[in-house]
Amino acid sequence: MHYNRPGLLNKIRYDSVIKYALLFFLVLVINYPLFWMTMSSLKDNREFFLIPGTFFPETFLWSNFRTAWNLAPWATYIRNSLVCAVVPMLGQMVLGSLAAYAFTKTFKLNKLIFAIFLGIMMIPEQATYIPNYVIFKNLGWINTYLALVFPFLTGAFSVFLIRQYFLSVPKDYEDAAVIDGAGPFYFLFRVLVPLSTPALVTVALLTFNERWNDYLYSLIMVTKDAMRTVQVGMAVFQSEESTEWSLLMAASTFVTIPVIVLFLFVQKRFIDGVMMTGIKG
Repeated sequence: MHYNRPGLLNKIRYDSVIKYALLFFLVLVINYPLFWMTMSSLKDNREFFLIPGTFFPETFLWSNFRTAWNLAPWATYIRNSLVCAVVPMLGQMVLGSLAAYAFTKTFKLNKLIFAIFLGIMMIPEQATYIPNYVIFKNLGWINTYLALVFPFLTGAFSVFLIRQYFLSVPKDYEDAAVIDGAGPFYFLFRVLVPLSTPALVTVALLTFNERWNDYLYSLIMVTKDAMRTVQVGMAVFQSEESTEWSLLMAASTFVTIPVIVLFLFVQKRFIDGVMMTGIKG
């Protein structure tokens, strides 16, 4: 059979151009709010309200970032948010791996217990805020890291995600480890966990993003300025500097940076984890 190779190659190139043009357009649309926020943070307050406005500032005012930083204790807010995001992230990776490994085993009422466990995801997180507040108030944990961290050290979704990846690892690996004399904890942390890096990275990114961007829970559990997270700090900053929208955009920009940087470092593993966790149920 004879193929018109030049025509076929031209069609492939044409299809590729359309595909990448469409992807580039979608990237611009999805990230437009982020670009607009960054550009707005470099304008002065007068230019911010010009009608019709311009996307790029007439003069790039990099000093807005320094001014916004000096108007609030952002270093304290960022430190608090890092604690509230990193500790649950590590907790969900470690405790989630232990629970997920247990759910890969066959034992009495395994499926029933796992179904009940997954049912926890059906409960709105906001429904637990008041009970948590009452419990932590009685324990004296209000305005402490314990109240901000403890409820999020593990989660049903993280266990489910890691378990799905564990199930995709061939059973022969564990049989070989048992023959070599490896115990369950050795197999889990020296074999299974290293093989499941994409799933763990996915759990880490999702947990970090969720806890970093949390506002309502932190607002309920914290009343002291020294314990505020960046999202609560942003709300306070907005109420105090409501007329300086350029400074608000500057603060929003450097508050967003940690999540963006983390995603850029782990994006390949994150995509692999999302794609692989649905292979076997």
